[in-house]
Amino acid sequence: MATKQRGRPRSFDRETALEQAMRAFWEHGYEAVSIADLTRAMDIKAPSLYAAFGDKRTLFEEAVEAYTRSYAVFTPEAVAEAPTARAAVGRLLRAAAVSHTLPGLPRGCMIINAAVNCTEQSSDVAEALQGRRNEMVACVEGRVAADIAAGVLPPETDARALAVYTGAVLQGLSQQARDGADRATLEAVADLAMQAWPRERAGEASSDTEGSSGAG
Repeated sequence: MATKQRGRPRSFDRETALEQAMRAFWEHGYEAVSIADLTRAMDIKAPSLYAAFGDKRTLFEEAVEAYTRSYAVFTPEAVAEAPTARAAVGRLLRAAAVSHTLPGLPRGCMIINAAVNCTEQSSDVAEALQGRRNEMVACVEGRVAADIAAGVLPPETDARALAVYTGAVLQGLSQQARDGADRATLEAVADLAMQAWPRERAGEASSDTEGSSGAG
């Protein structure tokens, strides 16, 4: 009598599985997503998940990197390449209005929302995402300070306050998107937020009305 052969391990597309894990974390947050939730979303078994991605924490880190590459609205390069700090932030806020409301994807920003309710056991996850948000604030602050030094912005401009304000508006846009605000509403909020910026020196390029996509 022939013995029944053990089936071969199921193969799967790693990038597709990672995309599904990213969406699960993006939609529900780090702690709310269990290994069982992930295996269902990724359509793989737990041993395959561990073999391909390591533990949940490591998978989350890779999911954050995938999100940053494909959907996040902030990159230091985009801030540095814009003609002025005002232009950079204007583009950043409008890009957020688009990214936070993409059809068929979770609402809001994964970097902002994925660890808002973490317990002490996952404090390292929350701290890592906080570090990314703080990087954005520091980058904008540096760009504002450079514009002040160059005479583009008035000398009394508070670079730190403007940068923190930018972070606060981005977080608000993300939450409003999750609460159901549409793209047009978020774009209108972005335009209003830019009215708080000090006027640039006459003759300097602003370009904050130009659309831009970024990678927040």
